[in-house]
Amino acid sequence: MTKRSLGRPFGWLWASYAVSAYGSGLGFGAFPLIAVLALHASTSEVSALSAVAPTVGALIAVPLAPWVEYRRKRPVMIAMNLTRCAVILTVPVCYAFGWLSFAQLLITSAVVAAAKIAFNSASGAYLQTIVRPEHLLVANARFESTNWSSIAIGPPLGGAAIGIFGPVATVVADAAGYLLSALGITAIRGREEPPRRSGGKRLRSGDLLDGWRHIMAHHGLRALFLNNMLVSGLIMATEPLLAVILLRDLGFAPWQYGLAFAAPCVGGLIGSRLAPRVVARYGQHRVMRVSGTLRVVWLIGLVLVRPGTIGLVTVIAVELAIILNMSLFTPVVATYRLEHTPPHRVARTLSAWLIGQQAGIAIFTALAGLLADATSPRIALAVAGLAILTSPLLLPRNPADPPTAAVEQNDQLPDLTNRP
Repeated sequence: MTKRSLGRPFGWLWASYAVSAYGSGLGFGAFPLIAVLALHASTSEVSALSAVAPTVGALIAVPLAPWVEYRRKRPVMIAMNLTRCAVILTVPVCYAFGWLSFAQLLITSAVVAAAKIAFNSASGAYLQTIVRPEHLLVANARFESTNWSSIAIGPPLGGAAIGIFGPVATVVADAAGYLLSALGITAIRGREEPPRRSGGKRLRSGDLLDGWRHIMAHHGLRALFLNNMLVSGLIMATEPLLAVILLRDLGFAPWQYGLAFAAPCVGGLIGSRLAPRVVARYGQHRVMRVSGTLRVVWLIGLVLVRPGTIGLVTVIAVELAIILNMSLFTPVVATYRLEHTPPHRVARTLSAWLIGQQAGIAIFTALAGLLADATSPRIALAVAGLAILTSPLLLPRNPADPPTAAVEQNDQLPDLTNRP
């Protein structure tokens, strides 16, 4: 496949996403680390930071969804990036003056989580207006490859920065990434038309649930939504379990633990780059079914991890297989979701999707922790690995319906692909 230009507006949007993604990659896991090293937080407090704060953020994002829907998306994205920059910067400032508290970390994490959902829903809706429908998969694949490359590079560099400059160094980098991202979005030229709204300007209670109603009324989106909640919840629930097994039970060094999760991200680059080619050859529905199944069959293999080099190779191989198929599956589903959502519902639908995903992660992480306390981390990991094998049953069984979204915009959207 030749490299395809999607136009200057997409180029700025992609660059803005990349700089914030790499900033977040550098700051990956910074708040739990600060809680442990600077605030001497207990295990339950660190768990709360990882589960409760994002859940609260998801609840905050519920009323934000219709607000995002009925506003120009570029100002919303800029505002959300500046919000994240501002609240994150309070952490190093308070740390420097000795004012930092665990409550502040909780509040900051919740605000960042809510702003992330609002930003992602706005950027998805905006993407639909600047990229033609036939190019959406290429655009989503580029976002996906950027995401995995930031995860591969960011955490190791962030760990080195923390060792040299202290526990809040990567937090500053994360905030700077959001600021630069906001500046990049302001560089996008062209007037953005305000969204049209029927039924008056007042917010109705039904607007809050409109995204979920659209998902549940569409058989393909409903199946993928439930599948995503189950898969993302169970995969994320295994991360703290695996951390305990590798670092405490098997005695892996921190650098080995970091390598076990950074190296497999190469699979994310491969899968996301292959997505457009594979869909062109085998079709969207078949790729979703096959990659959606292959991304879950490997998780049970983590139960077999043992000490030493063989154990490290086992973790890397399992994670590589999961990430390779996940990075192939995700942009295809993101494209399908946009194709089957009317333009006036995109922001609310994406918000509902992200909130549901966050809820699934919180629920399954909590359940896995309780099961690990009652039995052992390895047994809880085995249960998660077996439970996720049922997720392919939730994938759409029939070929995808013809796209229903973007019909009204298709005739109006200018061709941006040949612009300099």
